[in-house]
Amino acid sequence: MMMDVLFELKSRLDQAGIWEKKLIINRNEYLKVQGSTDTNVYFVQSGSLRIFLLDEAQENTIRFGYQGDLIAAIDSFITGRPSEYYIQAIRKTEVLAVNKETYMKFINSNDELKDLWNEMLYMLILMQAEREKDLLISSPHERYKRVLKRSPQLFQEIPLKYIASYLRMTPETLSRMRKS
Repeated sequence: MMMDVLFELKSRLDQAGIWEKKLIINRNEYLKVQGSTDTNVYFVQSGSLRIFLLDEAQENTIRFGYQGDLIAAIDSFITGRPSEYYIQAIRKTEVLAVNKETYMKFINSNDELKDLWNEMLYMLILMQAEREKDLLISSPHERYKRVLKRSPQLFQEIPLKYIASYLRMTPETLSRMRKS
């Protein structure tokens, strides 16, 4: 369902010729770093990215982006202030970018686009609520099973150390779970 909305939104953006730049981010390079302001929306053409926070030298992965995803440093996108997030390429990644002003002008140009944007936001909110619930009340094994069911492609695209960080467990624990 989310992929359908993203596909439709991307098609509309392509038709409008709204993309302002194309970026290539090499493996381990950053699309954005903590403390920078970034009000762009990015569409992942190929590759994969992770969004994470740094807490006392520990990286906490909160989201991934791969082919077909729209991503942004959402705190900076909404407020226009510096972000707490890092966005790093896990492997060589190609993204299309458009700034917030151009993007929102396009989205607000008709009701159908507004509805698509709102539907995507609602789905993201529900996904975030589900993730928070998982982290608060689910066992590590339940979190692993839910992510495997919800996003099986994650395990083909993303190294286990980042998935472990996302699931809030050690890579060793994740490896044991995968074997059992």
